[in-house]
Amino acid sequence: MVLLSPVAVRAVVQLQREEGRQLLRELLGWEPFDEVWDLQQSIRLDILYNSIMFAARKGLSWAAVATVGKIAEELLEEMKGEEGPLKPGILCDYFLNTYFKHFHLYQFLLCHKRTVQQSYATLEVCVPPHPLPLEAGVEVEVEKHQQQIAALSAAETQKRTDVLHLQKMLKAEKDIKLEKCSSQDPLQKGSLFERIPLVEEVIRAEAETTREIFQAEIQATFEILELRLQKKMLSLKPPVSNLPPLVPDVRTKKTPKPRERKKKK
Repeated sequence: MVLLSPVAVRAVVQLQREEGRQLLRELLGWEPFDEVWDLQQSIRLDILYNSIMFAARKGLSWAAVATVGKIAEELLEEMKGEEGPLKPGILCDYFLNTYFKHFHLYQFLLCHKRTVQQSYATLEVCVPPHPLPLEAGVEVEVEKHQQQIAALSAAETQKRTDVLHLQKMLKAEKDIKLEKCSSQDPLQKGSLFERIPLVEEVIRAEAETTREIFQAEIQATFEILELRLQKKMLSLKPPVSNLPPLVPDVRTKKTPKPRERKKKK
């Protein structure tokens, strides 16, 4: 069906019935037909005209009246050849209580394009480590005890490494001063007197270096002894196991048979 404009529908409604029917036929683009011999076309035109008039009498807008005529035309086309509608009252109630009840909501959702905002992120899944077998497992308290001992051993190793690093650094500074002293020419005029302060500085640097090394070694020795003492205390107090004691298998042991006493004759 050609969608009628609100102006055309208004012109059809304002005319008398027969004149309005003929104008509607012309607006639909139909050829003239005989009302008696072409009964199908006549009934079809009556249904469309009556639908438009019904909508106009109910006070609908002219655009809505044109839409009613289009719906009537589509209903005729869709129901052509059908034996009968399936309970039209139930269908009408359903559409009235669903689609037409929320008509504006459906129009908003169906006529407006949604703005889709998607964000993509790379998710790294860290698989948990494969657990150890049960016979290789330890209790929580035992594991904590072992971790404490390992931490004390690592701290002791770090203390020894720090002392060695300090010794190397102080010896390097001393070697630089000695090299500076030996680089001067002893035959040069005034060089002997000029080297006296430098020699004193080297001796002083040697003494300071030795003193700092001794202090660092003494301090590290006390700290290492303290760490060893803590390790010793931990080793003397192992955690108590919460597991039940193992019960020996009684069935594997053979009970000795009682010896029979020999009867005296």
